[in-house]
Amino acid sequence: MVDVPYELVEHVSWLVYARRCERRSRWRKLGCFRQALLVLVHLRKNETLPALAAGFGVSTATAWRYVDETLDVLAAWAPGLHEALTGLGEGDHVIVDGTLIPIDRIAADEPYYSMKHSKHGMNVQVIARPDGTPLWFSRATPGRTHDLTAARAHGIVQACLTRQILVLADRAYQGAGATFRTPYKNHREQPEHYQQFNRDHARLRAPGERAFAQLKSWRILCRARCSTRRIGTIVQAIHTLLTCSYSGGTVNRSALSHIRW
Repeated sequence: MVDVPYELVEHVSWLVYARRCERRSRWRKLGCFRQALLVLVHLRKNETLPALAAGFGVSTATAWRYVDETLDVLAAWAPGLHEALTGLGEGDHVIVDGTLIPIDRIAADEPYYSMKHSKHGMNVQVIARPDGTPLWFSRATPGRTHDLTAARAHGIVQACLTRQILVLADRAYQGAGATFRTPYKNHREQPEHYQQFNRDHARLRAPGERAFAQLKSWRILCRARCSTRRIGTIVQAIHTLLTCSYSGGTVNRSALSHIRW
């Protein structure tokens, strides 16, 4: 059983159909709908490719090609940074935060080891609306990358400064300057109004955690077993799926259909 809306499977199948028409693909073992379902099971449940192949009656290599093709199709629909910030400007505020996507690596793989989380992983940045709705996810960088370094490298600091968008972030972004606002250090030793600022800041920034909660509800990101080069594509693909779920048109997130595969 996989808890995704039937409408979402249908929407992804139409995107796959469009790609097949574009490439003038020949006959395939699975139709567009079952290919879409295979990929959603993989993303939602983190099923291995051999298990997926056995469940859908195809070879492991075919399952891998279906997943790879569909991820590229979905990732292509994810918005870029400037596109995500369109419509926002002076007077608006967003929440910026980073998270670690755990991966399977050994101790020798230093660039992927995060001292903060004490595990190997990939760093992903998010820009979210005040209610926690994700606007944009960054590409994945090695886990030891500091959040502030990643924000600068992805152009988040400059993009928000250009549009004069107020950014609420945690202490990891102290020193970003521009339009970033972070909590005061050692606030318990500071005057009361400093402490009140930190409380208000935490209250306004808290909904940003919802963006990562929604991202990691897709279990493939609970512990990624794929190449680190593909994690960014997976994140972008899931963002597209989340965007479809938020829209009130084709996909209705509240109407969950339990689909047996």
